[in-house]
Amino acid sequence: MPQLERRGEITTTRINRRALLAHSGAAVFGSTVAATAWASECTRRDRVPTDTLQALIEAHMTAYARFGRAVHETGGSSGDHDRASRQEEKTLLAICAYPAVSGGDRLAKARYLLEIEARGELDLPEHIQALLRSTISEI
Repeated sequence: MPQLERRGEITTTRINRRALLAHSGAAVFGSTVAATAWASECTRRDRVPTDTLQALIEAHMTAYARFGRAVHETGGSSGDHDRASRQEEKTLLAICAYPAVSGGDRLAKARYLLEIEARGELDLPEHIQALLRSTISEI
């Protein structure tokens, strides 16, 4: 057992350099392994979108398919087209306005909206306004 010595008001333990390095190496290794495991779990969990955003995306996909059928349907009225168009627009604006806080939400929202934009359908000023407002945190 190490001997304690009094030096002024500070009590020190005699420990040799080899023992200190051996014990600190184990602590560093253990803390590194724990931190790596924790970080990888957080990263995996952070890449999954929330159920709310996933539901908004699925609602838009459904509304978009319904709108496509209404446009291509023979004998359909312009009222059917207009209703389907408004519903599709409403669901797309909901995605744009959704405040994606987690990494998974940001990734899913960005990927989905980039697909929409590639089709040339993210073109209204309301889309951009909703996107910008979704990034502002209310204080």
